[in-house]
Order: sequence, then C-alpha cells, then structure tokens
Amino acid sequence: MPVSRFVYVVHIRTTPEKLWAALTQPEFTKRYWCETWQESEWKPGASWRAMIPDGRVADTGEIKVYDPPKKLVLTWENQFVPEMKAEGHSLLTYEITPTEGGVKLVLTHEMDRPESKLIDAVSNGWPPLISSLKSLLETGEPLAETTKWPEGH
Repeated sequence: MPVSRFVYVVHIRTTPEKLWAALTQPEFTKRYWCETWQESEWKPGASWRAMIPDGRVADTGEIKVYDPPKKLVLTWENQFVPEMKAEGHSLLTYEITPTEGGVKLVLTHEMDRPESKLIDAVSNGWPPLISSLKSLLETGEPLAETTKWPEGH
C-alpha cells in the first residue's frame, strides 16, 4: 500500500477523447504544461518520458495501463532533481469518467515511501497544471502561469 499519495479530482466541460488527447499529445501539453511534452509509444510496457523545453529529460517511466479514453497508469521517476530521483519510481494514474456535463478526472500520484519529496513536490505542481488544462479545454486558453518552463529549473 502506498504511503505517500496525492489525489486531485476535477470536473471539466469536455469529452473523454479531448481530455485524453490533452493529457498525452504534445500539441496540448506544450500549451499548459510549461512547454513540456511526453514521448511514448502509448501502449502497456512502453517507455515514457517527459521532456523539458531545453532538451533535458524531466521524468521517465513505463506505461502500465493504457485504456483510452478511460484510464492511463504509468510509473514516474524524476530525472533532474537528485533528491527526488533518489526516491525511485512513483505511480501516476489518470481516471476519466463521463459525466452529464463533461468528464470527471481523478489524478492519483503515489509512492511506497513515507514523506516522499516527490509526492510533496507534485502536490504543489499538479493543481495549477490541471487547472490550466481545464481552462485550456473549456476556454481555449491555458493559465498564463503554466505556459513557460520556470527559469533556473
């Protein structure tokens, strides 16, 4: 049982297919996720990595569950912050459920480690990113604070 966990639930006025694309496709993630993009073959067992705009690898992992547009599960290991990389792999799960007015997204990021520095960091990072994703899908524009990679990182 994971001992460090962050769960975020949001309702978005969109379709499951559009949300799925926004979570996985570079043309969307670059707009709301600090100019980053993900690279993967998007199938169970495939490698996954998130890329920083300057070409560095931010995070790596493996696709565990790929069930579009319902569920995506992947392992996640930070690559650019030494103390977080030292913690090893965490597990990220996106669950998408259609609702009457759109979709419900449940994001769970967890790790089998007490007081994880990674889970503490993502607990502060996910809310603005998912809020920006929601804004992008509902209005066509992301939140300004998540459109550029932070200087010095």
